[in-house]
Amino acid sequence: MSNQELRMTRQRRVILEEIRRFDGHPTADEVYEAVRKRLPRISMSTIYRDLEALCEWGKIQVLEVGCSKKHFDADTNNHYHARCIRCGRVTNLPVQPFTYLEQAFRDLCDYKVIGHRLELIGLCPDCLKQQKEKQRQAATEPVEADKKG
Repeated sequence: MSNQELRMTRQRRVILEEIRRFDGHPTADEVYEAVRKRLPRISMSTIYRDLEALCEWGKIQVLEVGCSKKHFDADTNNHYHARCIRCGRVTNLPVQPFTYLEQAFRDLCDYKVIGHRLELIGLCPDCLKQQKEKQRQAATEPVEADKKG
């Protein structure tokens, strides 16, 4: 990447600030919507280009988790994530990285292990609450035969 691309432009600074404001890991679309409030004339292609530059520069990291959209994380330290299988929300897990895993795998295989990622999958608290509410509603609704009764 050239020095020109590594400059911290106003747009990149705003993008970085907005990513840091999220309580989670936004997609490019979510970053675009947030940044547009401050920079109404910014284009989606500029968002993509600047997100890529910020990743390459080490200011953010891209999370290519088990869903179709990339998520972006302002925390570039090694940490783990949980992903909701219903809404796609990605959150940090409050646990220190298991560095012993890397040594264990170095001992077991011919790979030069340089790091690892861990993603837990399940239902986030909001989706779990919605699921329980639907189950509760279904349990209290009368059966069709009882309605005809």
